[in-house]
Amino acid sequence: MADGDGLSEAATAAASPAPAPGLSPPLGWRERLRAGLAGTGASLWFVAGLGLLYALRVPLRLCENLAAVTLFLNSLTPKFYVALTGTSSLISGLIFIFEWWYFHKHGTSFIEQVSVSHLRPLMGGTESSISEPGSPSSNRESETSRQNLSECKVWRNPLNLFRGAEYRRYTWVTGKEPLTYYDMNLSAQDHQTFFTCDTDFLRPSDTVMQKAWRERNPPARIKAAYQALELNNDCATAYVLLAEEEATTIVDAERLFKQALKAGETIYRRSQQCQHQSPQHEAQLRRDTNVLVYIKRRLAMCARKLGRIREAVKIMRDLMKEFPPLTMLNIHENLLESLLELQAYADVQAVLAKYDDISLPKSAAICYTAALLKTRTVSDKFSPETASRRGLNTAEINAVEAIHRAVEFNPHVPKYLLEMKSLILPPEHILKRGDSEAIAYAFFHLQHWKRIEGALNLLQCTWEGTFHHVSVYPKKELPFFIHFTAGLCSSTAMIALLTHQFPEIMGVFAKAGLAPKSFLCTRSLFTLEPSHPV
Repeated sequence: MADGDGLSEAATAAASPAPAPGLSPPLGWRERLRAGLAGTGASLWFVAGLGLLYALRVPLRLCENLAAVTLFLNSLTPKFYVALTGTSSLISGLIFIFEWWYFHKHGTSFIEQVSVSHLRPLMGGTESSISEPGSPSSNRESETSRQNLSECKVWRNPLNLFRGAEYRRYTWVTGKEPLTYYDMNLSAQDHQTFFTCDTDFLRPSDTVMQKAWRERNPPARIKAAYQALELNNDCATAYVLLAEEEATTIVDAERLFKQALKAGETIYRRSQQCQHQSPQHEAQLRRDTNVLVYIKRRLAMCARKLGRIREAVKIMRDLMKEFPPLTMLNIHENLLESLLELQAYADVQAVLAKYDDISLPKSAAICYTAALLKTRTVSDKFSPETASRRGLNTAEINAVEAIHRAVEFNPHVPKYLLEMKSLILPPEHILKRGDSEAIAYAFFHLQHWKRIEGALNLLQCTWEGTFHHVSVYPKKELPFFIHFTAGLCSSTAMIALLTHQFPEIMGVFAKAGLAPKSFLCTRSLFTLEPSHPV
């Protein structure tokens, strides 16, 4: 019997017409009534206010008060109007300056933002396009957000520079900070995630370093690292901090990282022996693994910067074999750059075949390196005039398609590779498919494109012919309130100037404008009064 009921319900649901996609279901009488009341709410309040004003016209002596106000306004001198309009011009000018500053800093109008955020809910405004959880639209939005999560995420720059040995050099020369506060704050969060765990309280040196990673002031962090070394001379994270921030040359940084490696390997072997004792020991092993991988990776980068490229490649390969799960660190991008410097293009192709997979998050380094390898086979003989006459051969089509794929992933890179935009020091964090990723890629890979004859020429021809306007963004228009406050400030200032120069004429205009209004208001209120008030 239950099965029969279920089948009949299913047949009824199937027979009933489904709502058209993109349309809302019809509203019931309660919803229509609520919507009508919400729409007439402002009118009802206005009518109620007029009724209350009419009922209290006699107790409040509105007619006498209005006549007194009219007499007061007629007795005002031109100096008052000069002061009034001048003050209005000053206030509106200050509002205009603040609106202009707020718009250039935050990209929106302060008055509009306050109106939407605070005044609109008080006036009964609601968002009309909010989809209920479980609806098809919300499901589609959640699927889209999950697909774009890896592309919209802020990632650690795998080729980030050393703060003490490289970033600080820029500060010494220019007196400017190369890193933003937001970037350094993200790095502090990364350090706390990788280099700390819940068992730090068991070792005093780790407790000190836990506080050091949270410090915002670099000298305070360096001082805390030395305090940790006084408590424990084998504190690997203290050597890491000193190598990153105190060392002024790559040679000094490499020396400190070697000391950190010696201490880190000892701690790592000790953690391996105790990993199965408790969950806390497992967390400690993960932390010590992160420290060891970080140290070896930075040692490889030191070797790369000092010209020992084969040594750097060996360290990276061994690191990827020993710790294959740590693909999120993108060590393969360091390896790609070093292999390109060695011009070992076959090895580069082998790395791309392993990591240029649809299941892994893409990057500008992967896409543009794949395009570079395809371009290398045809760029030296490529000519736009010849290609337009005879058409593209198979190898040239593959190269152009690879460039298309790379530019579609990140359209900001070609302008930096073609030196149409000046390069700056790359940040410590990048946004996939953003301008920061383009800067980080071009900063290290521009030399590899220049080394291959004709590669930049083919990139320019393909990019200009297909993607020239991809990274051109529309210019923001000035908000309405900036125009409004500018006009208000100008008009009140002009009125103040005219009143000051021609006080008699402006006084006549002011009294002529006030007199008819006060006469009409007084007349209307007198006619509303009863003939014999009680």
